[in-house]
Amino acid sequence: MVDATSTIDVRLGIDVACRAAHQASLADATGKMVFSGRKFHTRPDELEALWAQLPDAAEVMVVMEPTRNAWVPLAAWFRARGATVVLVPPEQSADLRDYYNKHTKTDRLDSRVLARLPLLHPDGELVEVDELGPADPLKRAVRRRSSLVERRTGCYQRLDALVELLGPAWADVLGTGGYGKAALAVLERYADPHALKRIGRSRLTAMLIRQSRGAFREAKAEALLAAADETLALWPAGGLDFAALAEDIAGEARLARQLTEEIGALEERIAALYADVDPAGIVLSAPGLGVTLAAGILGRTGDLNRFRNLAGIRSFTGLVPKIDQSGNTHRHGPPTKKGDPGLRETLYLATEQARKIDPTLAARYHRLIVEDGKHHISAICTLAPVLMTRIAACWRNGERYILRDVDGRQITEAEGRTICRERYTVTAADRQRRRRPTTAKQHKGRTGRRDQESTEAAPAANPSHPKTTPHKELVHA
Repeated sequence: MVDATSTIDVRLGIDVACRAAHQASLADATGKMVFSGRKFHTRPDELEALWAQLPDAAEVMVVMEPTRNAWVPLAAWFRARGATVVLVPPEQSADLRDYYNKHTKTDRLDSRVLARLPLLHPDGELVEVDELGPADPLKRAVRRRSSLVERRTGCYQRLDALVELLGPAWADVLGTGGYGKAALAVLERYADPHALKRIGRSRLTAMLIRQSRGAFREAKAEALLAAADETLALWPAGGLDFAALAEDIAGEARLARQLTEEIGALEERIAALYADVDPAGIVLSAPGLGVTLAAGILGRTGDLNRFRNLAGIRSFTGLVPKIDQSGNTHRHGPPTKKGDPGLRETLYLATEQARKIDPTLAARYHRLIVEDGKHHISAICTLAPVLMTRIAACWRNGERYILRDVDGRQITEAEGRTICRERYTVTAADRQRRRRPTTAKQHKGRTGRRDQESTEAAPAANPSHPKTTPHKELVHA
């Protein structure tokens, strides 16, 4: 964090472009422009020429927006020259630009706005860039894994839709939503029921044993052959080209298999990168966390010492509630959802595991569900910042996570699981009994004038729910 008034003499605002030339404007501490709209590219000679135009012996603050990854080389170069680099949210600079000229947006104007933006923080502070996010290999690997998992999920969903054409028996045998190696092998080679029946039970059994490492045997082969018979019975008169459908299914199965292999290789790399960043395993010591979740948290937050306090870390997650305060009114709204959505997803998954081991989290989850009537997702999102705060506190103190009972007694993970299961299990009946309808459902259930049922004593003049309008009736006629 840097003080914007006492240590900076000039402010260099840069409107970053991905392919076109960047534009830079320089302002002094009072906001007066020294120069405006200087164009340059991310090349050493052009950066040297721009640096030579700055005043000698001046302390420089470079203000930029995080435009894709184009800002990273610029930030690295200016930091090497001793400048302080500051990133500002695009919304903040856009609001200031609209104040200056609401109906104009040019690169030159954007650079001037960025150069003057520190004037909005005379008594506050701007966030100095202390890490070059996309340049961090762990962060890149974590983000790439998340992208590959999302793409694989899309493949699984398309496979579900295609397999539905063969009938429900295939889904009963192979499952839905996530396919193992053996299931993908079957779909890649024998999605055509005719081809499946031709290979016979013995060859199919041998293939299943090999692909599933013995988990699937004769019973699974017989179930698949029965599913093929059912498919042929569902389409007795034709109408479905099984060979063409099998090609489409095989393509999606190959893509899903390749993505699975790529994810596995990437997870091995992530484990090695995480071991280098956290050799003491501090984040990994949190209850229920594996290497993938621990690396996801650390890769997306970076060094947790860079935050001024734990409140800043909680705010960074985007899971803190919005605050609406005016006069005597003060209420908490939904989560802000600011920041990295991948971090929120990772924290959600981590909290879901931790609450089954940590009695303090389990007790709070039990209270939120049973006493406060919150939904499961809402309760987990409430606990996620708590878990993040504890992990951050451990990191900043250089200590591993210590599991304790609600009375403060240190326990093992096995004891924690037993305590959570025996004391804080929430049944389906508890959830249903204490669940409160959302505001949207309450409004949806209200009776409107057109929804009111008529009685014989007071019949309605018009039908409550007309099926078609006169215009539609004419169209259908």
